[in-house]
Amino acid sequence: MKIIFLSLLIALTSLTVRAESAIDLLKASDRGRGGIGEGIVWDAKVETAEDGEQSEREFLVKAKGNDALVEATEPARTKGEKFIFNDRNMWFYKPSLKKPVSISSRQKLSGQAANGDIASTHYARDYNPTVEKTEVINGKKCAVLLLKAKNSQVTYDQIRYWIDEKSKLGIKAEFLTLQGKPLKIGFLDYRNVLKSKGQSFPFVSQLTIIDARFPKNKSVIHYGNPRTEELSSSIFNMNNLSR
Repeated sequence: MKIIFLSLLIALTSLTVRAESAIDLLKASDRGRGGIGEGIVWDAKVETAEDGEQSEREFLVKAKGNDALVEATEPARTKGEKFIFNDRNMWFYKPSLKKPVSISSRQKLSGQAANGDIASTHYARDYNPTVEKTEVINGKKCAVLLLKAKNSQVTYDQIRYWIDEKSKLGIKAEFLTLQGKPLKIGFLDYRNVLKSKGQSFPFVSQLTIIDARFPKNKSVIHYGNPRTEELSSSIFNMNNLSR
């Protein structure tokens, strides 16, 4: 009986350690995608190839904590369009609208990029992670995490996420259906450097999102000029969008 109890205790301890390890890894990886406490600003360009057609869109992104403001800057016809993220709620505004409208982070932004892809930085807040296995990608030993959405307001139901154990950066993602089938595959690069509170660390420079069934259809999000800034909470108020 004592042996059985001891075995169960060891098994439970192992599961707890793995769970803690998973959430710690996920929190560390979020920093490289903008998941820091202070205000951060960056430029984003989305290049899309979809069924043989090419398109580009550009945005200015301002984020702080669980909030974000995304302003369209190019092409000219989209100027004045704004997206606001308040926690897990999202609104869209453009000059022809009388007031902002509620939208989903899952809706298409451009090609393979969903609305939530442009500014969602807090996987540790939005998903419950478990470690599935380890795997080597391009010579990097990675922990492979399965992320399950905490609610239906997040961009994807599940994500399989590869985190480099040395750098603590997420380098690959499979965006999955509820049934675990890949919808899209993402690859991340980190050639930017962000300075925050006297420290410098890698910041994402590119996210390539590929259709799992039709690989020629893809969107590439380029991140430029990341910097920390003091941001007023008022800019994330949807009632101020039309002002």
